[in-house]
Amino acid sequence: MILYHLTNGTLRFNEIKQHLLFITPRMLTKQLRELESVGLVNRKIFPEVPPKVEYSLTEKGQSLKPILLLLKSWGEQHALPVLINQYSNNE
Repeated sequence: MILYHLTNGTLRFNEIKQHLLFITPRMLTKQLRELESVGLVNRKIFPEVPPKVEYSLTEKGQSLKPILLLLKSWGEQHALPVLINQYSNNE
């Protein structure tokens, strides 16, 4: 999901966090570092106080964009209706 949100461009940590409601800051940091270590995400640090850090997809990460968009489309067609149905049955 992090990669998907970065397909729209560069985001700061808190902007990514806003898209991923159920992730802790610690887990988000861990995931971003892992994505950076495998060459999918760029991390750019600006020498400011407070520190400003931006994340973006690398060229390798950009190559996943068509796949990520297809997964989003599939989820909207198949997974989302299941979740909506489960939620409405619980009421």
